[in-house]
Amino acid sequence: MRTVRNTVDTGRTVVCTIHQPSIDIFEAFDELLLMKRGGQIIYGGPLGLHSQKLIEYFEAIPGVPKIKDGYNPATWMLEISSPAVESQLGVDFAELYNKSELYQRNQELIKELSTPLPGTEDLYFPAKYSQSFITQCKACFWKQKMSYWRNPQYNVVRFFMTITVGIIFGLIFWKKGDKTESEQDLINLVGAMYTTIFFLGATNTNAVQPVVAIERTVFYRERAAGMYSALPYAIAQVAIEFIYVAIQTLIYSLIVFSMMGFVWHADKFLWFYYFVCISFVYFTLYGMMTVALTPNHQIAAIVMSFFLMFWNMFAGFLIRKSQIPIWWRWFYWASPPAWTIYGLLTSQLGDKDTPIAVPGSGTLSVRHYLEKQMGYHYNFLGEVAVAHVVFVLVFLFVFAYGIRYLNFQTR
Repeated sequence: MRTVRNTVDTGRTVVCTIHQPSIDIFEAFDELLLMKRGGQIIYGGPLGLHSQKLIEYFEAIPGVPKIKDGYNPATWMLEISSPAVESQLGVDFAELYNKSELYQRNQELIKELSTPLPGTEDLYFPAKYSQSFITQCKACFWKQKMSYWRNPQYNVVRFFMTITVGIIFGLIFWKKGDKTESEQDLINLVGAMYTTIFFLGATNTNAVQPVVAIERTVFYRERAAGMYSALPYAIAQVAIEFIYVAIQTLIYSLIVFSMMGFVWHADKFLWFYYFVCISFVYFTLYGMMTVALTPNHQIAAIVMSFFLMFWNMFAGFLIRKSQIPIWWRWFYWASPPAWTIYGLLTSQLGDKDTPIAVPGSGTLSVRHYLEKQMGYHYNFLGEVAVAHVVFVLVFLFVFAYGIRYLNFQTR
């Protein structure tokens, strides 16, 4: 505190928060702002030599006991201004301060100091933040990169689950990709596609929520300090997740694509990788979005599970699109996994003309069966790819909106 006092003597102002200091430390201060519980000011002004001005102010209040010789003014001040003493005396120290001459002098001083000198201009800053939008994005991305790198539990579990689940599904659906001789083979393949994207995608949704909830707490503090705006933070959070998801998808696709026995053509593998990657991205963004719209990740998990149930039901596997009641069929098109199954199955088999045995219909080509029985058209593949991007952008926009405009901080 001697160092602080020496700093003040050079002309600087130092603001400290103290609690029952010793006499020597207390008298090192020039002025005091004393607040009672609730943040109401009960004294604001100079201490004076040996805290004389503070003592005179409180001793002037009827009923307040005098300070004893040699007693610490800081301890005495807290004792006589406690809620118990207020109740005993029947007074409100905050109200007394607001009616005091000291308060009036402080208000006059504030007004005087707030009046600009003649010829001066107000401070002007061309932007709210000290750095440009691009610089904020770079800084936030660097911060998120370090944050994720220092969170090995999340990332190690993510990749461990990816490899384990990929191998398990590869063994379960071993060489199903080249079996299209019967209708049951295609149904099995649809089930394989459905399980492949939904199981790990839902895991991503659930795993990312606690991470985003913790990061959001840090964001509240740093945004309040004016370090950066909400949009660069949201972009950086999504960008770092996209990088990890892209690596996760590459590992997963190599395992599943090869073990399930799909044809090794570059275009087919790239389509497979694209749809699996974007599906994992929108699953992850969906988890992030629900956190941004809710107070905590526990509530977010409940909301997430509720809508995942509908995604699961209307994905096109448990019940085909043609069998969904017409008044619910719109939800099939609003279910992202339905588009992913459409894209995966069509990109791998939609151009295949080999025959398939269909009970009651004789023999059809695979392409014809997909179009007639399932409503999957190969020439609609481009629109399906664009729809995936739309889902990603919608979830990204809602996540950024929630981060920017919804504040669930309680203190």
